[in-house]
Amino acid sequence: MGARRWSSGAPAVFFAMELSLLSLLAATLFVGLATGLVFTFAVVVMPGLRSLPDGDFLRAFQVMDRIIQDNDPRFLLVWVGSVLSLVAAAFVQAPILDGVPRALLFAALALYLLGVQLPTFLVNVPLNNRLQALDLATLDGEALAAARAKFEARWVFWNAFRTGCGLLTTALLLAVLVLR
Repeated sequence: MGARRWSSGAPAVFFAMELSLLSLLAATLFVGLATGLVFTFAVVVMPGLRSLPDGDFLRAFQVMDRIIQDNDPRFLLVWVGSVLSLVAAAFVQAPILDGVPRALLFAALALYLLGVQLPTFLVNVPLNNRLQALDLATLDGEALAAARAKFEARWVFWNAFRTGCGLLTTALLLAVLVLR
């Protein structure tokens, strides 16, 4: 490959283009990883827990959620990184993209914030917090069944919703990468 010829300002333009691509790749990676997390809960974790008795189901979920609530740095990197990288990519890409790719990127941003993050903080996290507050050892069988009934179906529904929105967001970001 021959040496590149730069006109005045070309290195800055090249750097901006590379930064722009890296921002979009990072957003796609982190959104894909966060989506993979909710997808795993939808297709493996919750179906696996479903077969457990009420007390075991509730305790197992408490233990898994405690890792998240204790701010595991790997989880935080992916979850917070998905939001920050997607917002950064939209900011960096806004002056560069136009037409369909730009519309797809902003659709992905809106879908991810409203379809994944918002339900997480309005529904799933409050359900998790209520479950964390339960002292399962003090509950009888009827109370355990009631606690599970208040938690499971709603949590599973909204997690499936988040999963669908996350998958669509990832597909939109991949389309932006192809079309840009």
